[in-house]
Amino acid sequence: MVHALEALPGGSTGPPTSGFEVAYVALDGSELRRSLADAWAVPFEHALPVRAFASYRRQRNLPGLWWSATTGGHIGYESWLERDQVMLLDFDPAVVGISSQPFWLFWSAASSRPVSHAPDYFARRDDGTAVVIDCRPAERRGPRDRAKFEATEAACAVVGWEFRLLGAPDPVVVRNVRWLAGYRHLRHRVEPAASPLREVFAEPLPLMEGAAAAGKPLAVLPVLFHLLWSHELAVDVSVPLHTGSLVSPGASR
Repeated sequence: MVHALEALPGGSTGPPTSGFEVAYVALDGSELRRSLADAWAVPFEHALPVRAFASYRRQRNLPGLWWSATTGGHIGYESWLERDQVMLLDFDPAVVGISSQPFWLFWSAASSRPVSHAPDYFARRDDGTAVVIDCRPAERRGPRDRAKFEATEAACAVVGWEFRLLGAPDPVVVRNVRWLAGYRHLRHRVEPAASPLREVFAEPLPLMEGAAAAGKPLAVLPVLFHLLWSHELAVDVSVPLHTGSLVSPGASR
């Protein structure tokens, strides 16, 4: 694994005063380090994590692995907040690639001390643009953390990546997407149920009304939830899902 530089205890990270460098692990396991300007085209959505996801007794945060329908593999997370955010990335139809702990970012602060930071996620969109994501509740962003996030945002601006600092997402959206995520695997895309569902919901209909029109609800509902996950059908996830939720045609991934 690529190791971070140690910041001196009690020191301020400060704003970056010298060029950024990145270190990352390629798919073949090789560890690479180069200037950020030379690494802007690296497919970080395929990079391996630069640090391990530690697990130990009495751990306050809860790490784990999220199986991603977007990548077809597991993506690590270090807390439930990160789990919710990677789930929402997986649900985003514009996202085509995701990696966790994609690189170490290095720079020198005003104090001339070397500083490092590993963002939580890197995501690639279908138009080729990228977003770098850090997850931290607003109440847990101390001065040193904020300085690192600001430096990361500045680095992303240099190479044209979007930067997002995310806290807790909308709980209603999370509950709805978590439910649909239970049907994200392609094994739930079953014919002949999928085609009748797309035909039934060619015009907006309440969820259960359309499911009953397409076949036996117990057989078609898992397929319907998969089509909602994959955005072939659409529903408003900003309000609680229920039997009368309006389902309409969507845009396939």
